Amino acid sequence: MSISDSEKIAIVTGAARGIGMCITRKLLAMGMTVIAVDLREDLLRDLAVNVDAKPDKLDCRALDVTDSEGFTTLAKSIVDKYGQIDVLVNNAGITRDGLLMRMSDDDWLKVINVNLTSAFYGTRAVATFMLRQRNGSIINISSYSGLEGNRGQANYAASKAGLLGLTKTTAKELASKNIRCNAVAPGFIKTDMTDILPQQAKDMALEQIPMKQFGLPEDIADAVAFLASESSSYITGQVLSVDGGMHT
Repeated sequence: MSISDSEKIAIVTGAARGIGMCITRKLLAMGMTVIAVDLREDLLRDLAVNVDAKPDKLDCRALDVTDSEGFTTLAKSIVDKYGQIDVLVNNAGITRDGLLMRMSDDDWLKVINVNLTSAFYGTRAVATFMLRQRNGSIINISSYSGLEGNRGQANYAASKAGLLGLTKTTAKELASKNIRCNAVAPGFIKTDMTDILPQQAKDMALEQIPMKQFGLPEDIADAVAFLASESSSYITGQVLSVDGGMHT
């Protein structure tokens, strides 16, 4: 049985900055209660101050998303408090760019663990409760790099491609229980990370985008909102590219 968006309980990882913050704002605007998860407590405090939300609608939780037991404990505590988990947005991610032959083991493993393994931990943790509800939406934030690869991002591209495999497998395993799993694949999005790029790098990036402009975090948040809502109730296992036409 579906419920209205305003009754939903949503978890957003990497919620305190950039795209994650924008997703948090969007889901709050839809009336959802959002559990904002991030590693840094100071950023979560800033989020609570800067995001316009009713006191009972934003619940900030500090968590290392690569902690399997911690994610399981988090999911249980949310159900204990709210009685349900309806949406999980696996957004937490990092970059440690470098050419393949020069990439350290640590840079490889750190990116894989934060970007991919954490999504597995989160999905497994919430699926336990979504199966009881026979309802839920899981949304993984992948990337254009995961679809096409990108020079200097072997670790990042591999992690984001892995998210696509996780998305499709989760969708097939849980669809019969009315649990959906989809992915959003952003292209070049205007964030703090892109703002610090040299102008030459920005110009080269723009040349790859048919629409000749960077996307905004709000573009990703709108896509997530659609996949989290009942408007996408018959959509699962899909990858929604939000990239100005780069991947066609």
